[in-house]
Parts: sequence; C-alpha cells; structure tokens
Amino acid sequence: MTPESENLHSLSPKIGDDPASVKRSLGKHIVLSMGKDPVSATEHDWYTSTVYMLRDRLIQRWIETIPQYQKSDAKIVYYLSLEFLVGRSLTNGLLNMGLHEVTRKVLNEMGNQLEHLCEVEVEAALGNGGLGRLAACMLDSMITLRLPSYGYGIRYEYGMFKQKIEQGCQVEHPENWLRIGNPWEFQHSEVLYSVKFFGRVQKSTDAAGQIRHHWVDADEVMAMAYDIPIPGYGPHSNVSVLRLWSAKSSRDFDLKYFNEGNYIKAVEDKVETENISKVLYPSDSTHVGRELRFKQQYFFVSAALQDILHRFMQNHTSLEQFPEKVAIQLNDTHPSIGIPELMRILIDDHQLEWENAWSITSRTFAYTNHTLLPEALETWPVHLFESLLPRHLQIIYDINDRFLKEVSLQYPGNKELIKRISIIQEEGERRVRMAHLAVVGSHKVNGVSKLHTRLMKETIFADFYRFYPDRFLSITNGITPRRWLNQSNPRLSQLISSRIGERWKTHLEELKQLIPLADDPEFSQAFWEVKMSNKTKLAGLIKKNLGIEVNVDSLFDIQVKRLHEYKRQLLNILHLITLYNRIRSNPLISRLPRTVIFGGKAAPDYTYAKLIINLIHNVADIINHDPLIQDRLKVVFIPNYDVSTAEDIIPACELSEQISTAGTEASGTGNMKMALNGALIIGTLDGANIEILEEVGEENIFIFGLTADRIGKLRKEGYDPNVYYNANPELKQVLDMIGSGFFSPGSSDRFRPIVDSLLRGGDRYFLLADFESYVACQERVETVYQNRREWIRRSILNTANMGKFSSDRVVQEYAEKIWNVRPYSAPPS
Repeated sequence: MTPESENLHSLSPKIGDDPASVKRSLGKHIVLSMGKDPVSATEHDWYTSTVYMLRDRLIQRWIETIPQYQKSDAKIVYYLSLEFLVGRSLTNGLLNMGLHEVTRKVLNEMGNQLEHLCEVEVEAALGNGGLGRLAACMLDSMITLRLPSYGYGIRYEYGMFKQKIEQGCQVEHPENWLRIGNPWEFQHSEVLYSVKFFGRVQKSTDAAGQIRHHWVDADEVMAMAYDIPIPGYGPHSNVSVLRLWSAKSSRDFDLKYFNEGNYIKAVEDKVETENISKVLYPSDSTHVGRELRFKQQYFFVSAALQDILHRFMQNHTSLEQFPEKVAIQLNDTHPSIGIPELMRILIDDHQLEWENAWSITSRTFAYTNHTLLPEALETWPVHLFESLLPRHLQIIYDINDRFLKEVSLQYPGNKELIKRISIIQEEGERRVRMAHLAVVGSHKVNGVSKLHTRLMKETIFADFYRFYPDRFLSITNGITPRRWLNQSNPRLSQLISSRIGERWKTHLEELKQLIPLADDPEFSQAFWEVKMSNKTKLAGLIKKNLGIEVNVDSLFDIQVKRLHEYKRQLLNILHLITLYNRIRSNPLISRLPRTVIFGGKAAPDYTYAKLIINLIHNVADIINHDPLIQDRLKVVFIPNYDVSTAEDIIPACELSEQISTAGTEASGTGNMKMALNGALIIGTLDGANIEILEEVGEENIFIFGLTADRIGKLRKEGYDPNVYYNANPELKQVLDMIGSGFFSPGSSDRFRPIVDSLLRGGDRYFLLADFESYVACQERVETVYQNRREWIRRSILNTANMGKFSSDRVVQEYAEKIWNVRPYSAPPS
C-alpha cells in the first residue's frame, strides 16, 4: 500500500454494520445505483441493491487485506483452477460477514424478504462438479484461516450447459449466467496482459555468446481481469480475490473489410479471439473443440503468471526469492502448462540460466492429482503444441531430456522405464503427458485421500514414486462447513449452536461434543424434526417443479453427482428395479417406503451416460405410474444439478449413495457433505469413504462390495460378469427386462447397449460382481431405518464425527506440508 493509498483509505469513512447503516446503504443503492424509487423497484432491483450494500463492506475489508500482503512481504498462495464452482454468493457473504440477521430484519421493514431476494441470484456457471466445488471450498478456508491467497480462473460467459430433460433425455441448453450482468465482479480494464499463440521461434546469440530464443510472429490475445471479492468467516475476517480472465481481441475492428462491405469478416478476428473465454469445457470430440480447450488452459495460466510476477516485482528486484514468496498450486493437470510457461518467462524474458530457472520453477509449483483413470489423465498432441505453443514444446523437450538423463543415471539401460516415465508419449500419435509434466515440474504431488494416494503411488505414478519418494503425500479432501452446514442447513446449524456454541463453524472438530447427545431423547427428537422439515421442503420443490408427489415419511435415498460409469448410477437402477419386482411379486407384503432421488449432468458427447439418464427416467415413469406400487417406491431425477440445488437436496438426504467401484473415486466430497448433515452412507471402500468409516465407526456406515485390491486381482485373473448374471435370478430378471425393452415400449433395443456393455463388454466397473452385496446391504439399511430411534442416533453420530473433513484442516495441511505459508491478519481499522 503506497502512502497515497493509505491517505485515501484513511479519508474513506467506515461503513457501519448496524441496522441504520444497512438501511441507508440499501436506500442509497436503490436510488443511485438502480435509478429507482423504493415503490417502483423490482425484486431484482432490491436483490442488486442488497449485493451492492454487502459489496461496499467487502471492499472495505478488501482494501484492509490485500495491500497488507505486499506491505508485510508475506508469502502468497496462488490457486490455479480451470473451475471455481462458487454457487450463489449473497447468503454466503452475509453469513460470513455477520450481516445476515440484520439485513433480513432491515429488508423486512422495507417490505422485502431476504429469502426471496437470494433466490433471484443466478448461480455463477464457473464449474461443473467436484473439482470446481473443491476449489471454492479451498478459497473459503484459505481466507478464513487468514492465509495470503488468490484464486485464478476463467470468466466463462457460458457455463458447461443448462440441463433440461425432454422426453426422458438430457438436452443441453446454453447457460448464459451473465445475461443480466454480475453485480459481484469488478472489471479492471487496466489489468490487461498479452497472451500469444502460433508464431515461430527465432534464435540469436547475445553479447556473452549465449543462445537466446525469441517467440515471434505470434497472434496476440488480451486477457482482462475481473475480480470477485471472497470473504472469510467471522468478525474482522480477511477478504481476498478470485481473479477471472476474459479474452479480448487486440483489435476490435478491421476497417478495410468494413469499407469493402464485408461486415462479417470485419469482426471475424474479434469473435474468434473472444471465443477463448466463451464457454466452460468446449466439446473435445472435434479438432476445433480440442484446440479451444487447449487455448483456454494456456490463456488463463499465462495471464495469471504475468500477474503474479508483476505483483512480485513490485516488492523485489531479484527473482531468486520467488519460491520463498510465491506458492502456486495446480488444481489437477489443467494449469500444468504453467511449468514451461514460467520457464519461458525466466529464460527468454529475464535471461536466467536453465538450472537457476528450473530451481525457481520446481520449488514454486505443487500439483494435486484428482484421478486414477488412465483415460482421464490429460495428454495433448505434439502437433498441437508445435502449432500453438512452439516455444513451450521446445522447453518441454528440454525438461524431458534432462529428466530422462537423471533417470538413466539411476537406472541405466532400462528402456521400458524410460518409455513409461517420459513426458512425451511416443507410441502412436506423439503426445505430451501433462500429468508427467506436472509431477516432474512440482516439488510436491498430493493425492486427495489415503487410498487414492496409495494407489497413485502403486499404479499411475509408480515409476515416479520410485524416483521421487519424498515428493508424494496424501491430503484428504474436505468441505467448508460455512457453506455446507451453516448456510445450506440453517435449522440444523441453529440446533447445534444452541447446544455447543458456534465455534464449530471454524473448528469443525468441536462437533464431537454432540456425541453424548446421540442418546439424549430431547436432542434426538429435535434433530429428527430438522430432518423432517428439510425433507418436507425438498418434497415441496419436487412437487412444484416436477409434478411428482413423494412420501415425506419414506426413506430419502439420494445419489447426486456427475453421471459417469465409474460412479455407478446404473448399479442404483439395478437395485431399484429389483425393489420394483419384489413389490410386484408380493404386493401385500409390507415394505419400507423409499424415495430414490438422482441428479447430475452427463458430458454432452458421453453417449453412454446420457443413455443411463434416459433409463432412469423411463424406469421412473413406469414405477411412479404403477398402481400396485403406490407411494412405497418413487423415483425422481432432479435436472440441472448445481450448488444451489445441492443446498436443497443435501440437508434432506437420509441415505447417501457413494457406490463407485473401489479404486476409482479419488476422494469424493458429496459423501462428506451428506454425512455432515446427518445422512448415513451406503458405499464401497473407495476414496474418502474409508476415512469416513474410520471417523464415524463401522456401525454407522453401510459398506458393501469388493475392495480395490480384490478388484485389481480380478482384473489380472480374469473377470466374467456372465457368471454373476447366470447365478443370480433377480439380477438376470432385471437385465433381461432392460435388454428386452420392458422400460422402452416401442423401442425394444433402446437400452440393449447397456446390457451388452455389462455382459459382452466385460462390465468394466464390476457392477454385477457387487450387485448381490449391494442388495444385501440395502436390506440392512431398511432394517435399521425401521428403528427410528436407532437411525437418528446413527445420524447424529455421523454429524458429530465429521470434524476431520473440514476444508480448514485441508488448507492447514497444505500450508504446513506444501506451501510453507503462515496466516496473516490485516490490522482492524
């Protein structure tokens, strides 16, 4: 902070948080910001004015926080992620800033309801699933823990897509979340960086006889910064920034073409350039889509690194201190192009020698791996690098050459090892392995659960682990309790605080104080009433939006997550049809009512996952309209699953489906969110389920299925799904119904590909092997649920024992084991 800015800040009057000050702010913004009088103002005007009222106070803390990072010369963490699934910000900001109750009361006095205004907010479409939500939780915790930090990503104009269901099928519609603007953001037209593509590399020799490289004749795209202030939780908390980059053309208009009357050609360059930040995850099924996704990754990383270096150089004259003052975390492989980009900047622009530049780079970056699936490990064709980023390909070749020489010295003559560990994949089309690049160029590589890290070291990175044993570590994922309990489940939050105080919101381990209350009849009844209230709310939303009436007294059995084969929504459907067949064969037998709720998007070009969504809807249509079934079994698919929808669903969940094939889910965070809200998990020993079991106790979780080790052995020994199909009459009946067209009248072969993938395609994710165990486990679920007091006791114990899974603990581990950063508090003004 310069003396001038300090003086300006001291002249700015402190904005009060008392009711009168909040009321003045709201009135001011209705008139001066919205140009309305209170009588004619719409609900959207009041929403926007409430955002501006809160934003004023965020800015006040922001300018108390950010300049102090530089003034104190603190080490700063930069979190680079292609996704930030932040959700709606108004409720979260008011709660974190301690303004929720006063704002609610003031708005009520002015004739408005805060709850209705919060519903006006359009959710920021900056992510798709767990990766983006984890990034948002990490930001929340970094700022709450007062770690100097920034997030960097892309300001997508359109999200992945808005999911609608038409005739039982997923249909993708544009998700134009910015159509009426984003009142949270600050556009910084002056924060503009040039990002280059294409061109060629030219060599020259400097005065010292050193060969220098120059990237010339490149196309230029401008990256413009948009900042969203992110508050930590609590009085005098820090406020930091999520900085998003938007692509702008370096020239708006080609006057030559315009004067010739070729109006489309006149703006062609501008449109093509700005497509880079147009949409989240363009389809990679076409060359154009793959190239655009590649451009997106380099675009935001290049802009971020230029910004980071600019900030660093304001306080330092030597780059030698860079790793001591800067920590860059790569959230998956998407930002790993940052490693050769920083090398390019240090070598070409600052003329550092290779060894020095590599030392700085590798001590700065750290990499979080999020997948064990080989097909999900990102690779890019060499020819794409040659065309778009020719200098970076040269640097990657140099990194690889030096790395492989190191490996050869330790393991001479081992050509197979060299082939496996090389950053360049030589078989078939030559490709750059981005995960290999991230491992080689980072000083730490972490998995996101104990099992995931063990398997990572034994499988996809086994060779690297042998070479760099100290580089790998495990940090199990977590979730922010501010969003996923305090905000999403206010009734439960209030009940907990009434018994143990509010410290749990920043020290989630305090929930262990609830353990004795699991046997307290009064607390148990209150806990059950909260759950029933949340179920009633969700049932109302289902009735209103989907026209389906569900039994509130039924077991709410919920699986909401991205649609993917390894997450095994299909296994859930097989059980559903089994229940349906059992009721139909014995309609007079009393059975536990169950409502099975699905939600999640399938990637637009993921045909198989979209077919599963269609199957869910067709099964639901038959079950929900069968008069024999009545309300004993209902099936619901809630479309367009996002953060806001999750906040409605998760508090109502009683049985949390975490049924991925063991060894495939890196961690999972939905399992943590639902357990924190009192749901019991039915799941495999996969990802963080194992650690949740350790915390809540094996009697408070329903585990089934093969272990990751057993599945590994089955793969090697040979697995025949037909053995299970022929041995289990119920399973055979279910698959025959699906394959014969029972659930697709008029199109008997519609779901045949699903059955073929299981019986003839090898059942890659072992659904049939786990089916019998899963059905038996579901029977145990029903037995326990029928004893309401016992179910409530176990639910309370799940909530009480989830302290480990706070993202605050996660960030503390990163800070100590990877980043070497310490909390910093801006002095209160």
